[in-house]
Amino acid sequence: MQGEIVEPAPLEPGTLRVIPVGGLGEVGRNMTTFEIDGKILIVDCGVLFPEEHQPGVDLILPDFAPVRDRLDDIVGVVLTHGHEDHIGAVPYLLKLRADIPLIGSGLTLALVEAKLKEHRIQPYSLTVKEGQRESLGPFDLEFVAVNHSIPDALAVAITTSAGKVLATGDFKMDQLPLDGRLTDLREFARLGQEGVDLFLVDSTNADVPGFTPLERAIGPVLDQVISRAERRVIVASFSSHVHRVQQVLDAAHANGRRVALLGRSMVRNMTIAADLGYLHVPEGVLVDYKKSGDIPDDKIVYMSTGSQGEPMAVLSRMANLDHQIEVGEGDTVILASSLIPGNENAVYRVIDGLTKLGANVVHKANAKVHVSGHAAAGELLYCYNILQPKNVLPIHGEYRHLAANAALAIDTGVPAKNVFLGEDGSVFDLKDGQVRQVGQLDLGFVYVDGSTVGEITDADLKDRRILGEEGFISVIVVVDAATGRVISGPEIHARGFAEDDKVFDDVKPKIEKALADAAHNGVRDTHALQQVVRRAVGGWVSRKLRRRPMLVPLVIEA
Repeated sequence: MQGEIVEPAPLEPGTLRVIPVGGLGEVGRNMTTFEIDGKILIVDCGVLFPEEHQPGVDLILPDFAPVRDRLDDIVGVVLTHGHEDHIGAVPYLLKLRADIPLIGSGLTLALVEAKLKEHRIQPYSLTVKEGQRESLGPFDLEFVAVNHSIPDALAVAITTSAGKVLATGDFKMDQLPLDGRLTDLREFARLGQEGVDLFLVDSTNADVPGFTPLERAIGPVLDQVISRAERRVIVASFSSHVHRVQQVLDAAHANGRRVALLGRSMVRNMTIAADLGYLHVPEGVLVDYKKSGDIPDDKIVYMSTGSQGEPMAVLSRMANLDHQIEVGEGDTVILASSLIPGNENAVYRVIDGLTKLGANVVHKANAKVHVSGHAAAGELLYCYNILQPKNVLPIHGEYRHLAANAALAIDTGVPAKNVFLGEDGSVFDLKDGQVRQVGQLDLGFVYVDGSTVGEITDADLKDRRILGEEGFISVIVVVDAATGRVISGPEIHARGFAEDDKVFDDVKPKIEKALADAAHNGVRDTHALQQVVRRAVGGWVSRKLRRRPMLVPLVIEA
């Protein structure tokens, strides 16, 4: 059924339908819907960041098609943690229905509420913590502490009359976490004893053997790099990575440096984290960026966004000499995050640009300045053995991650027929401990482009790629309405071509002949004549210049 669009049958009473709307086959857009007896629960609602082949796109949202016409049936949205790929699309969902309840931990809801404030949405929210149970319609929810690269992450166990589901969100099993908050394996074991009918489990690091290194191993490395830095230190990380910012603050303080936060999202998120007690700021360490210029170069650390090479983020602007901070000889830049798949080229361009400016660039490939927030294969094996789930649906990852996770489940004894490799829009039904794939929805990418949401299509992006790679040619011709004879033109304008415009003089007679032949054959419709011009120019440019530009012919009757 994979890849084949199959409309599922109507949902039977007492059956739980699970649809991963996003997050399968990609790192981002995490969103899963659960439906039973006419009510829908959503777990996570995140964004995906665009790649190079999606020019001009700001964000990519999940396709809300499965719930768009059923908004009143949604009982709530559970948010497992505060990363953008799990909360970033919440404002766009709440624009469809503003009073959908949001359920999450204190930090998670604080981060999403700050985001919603920018969209002028006042949410209905319920703060929960590990060990808490809540009922939403036919869904009984239990929240379990899990360790991740942001504080306050939660897994959620969803119990219905059809069975029990455990969704991990993003997690790892760091045994010495910075905040002392472990993934609660005792609760996992209890849930396993009760019986987990379906396990939805993070796959991001499933193809990495062994165990994810300890987060606390990063602190001494950051301390060492900062202590050796001759001039300014610029650290780039995700704007919600509270643990990493904490380590930078501590390392800066230990080395007698002040820290300035750069980037609106970094300042907003760390202010929230500090106010809620998740970030502990040493006395006198933070300094306002506007006053940081008065501090000697060897006494300042800048904490910025842009670790993924995003064009408008702080670090990219520094590399392009488009920021007030001009990186130069003796500066140290630390990229304290992993690479999101698809972002590699953009990140390496930033590294190259900063290196050319004379900076010493420290990143994951040449120093231990980041560890992942996701469980590696060894940790996942532990989970399978503790839980002994009846059925497994790997989520959160590209296809190779999902496949690796599925193999781990089978290795621990889960029957192969009970391990499901799905994709966005796959439809699974759970009843009496049995899971079946019953359909495949046709879900696409929803692009946010400036103020427009969902208006940009893949065809538009193809046009943008053609414009960027092949150039643009416009042809204007005025013809006699009665005879079809060319009165004026063809006038040709080209953009994105190295050749002089005179090169197009050779094609003008061909355009005139093609139009004369069309007129002789009785063609008078301007649209048809424009297609004649398009074929004449397109064929010539392809043969002569080996290019396939965007062609815009305009035939005007006079």
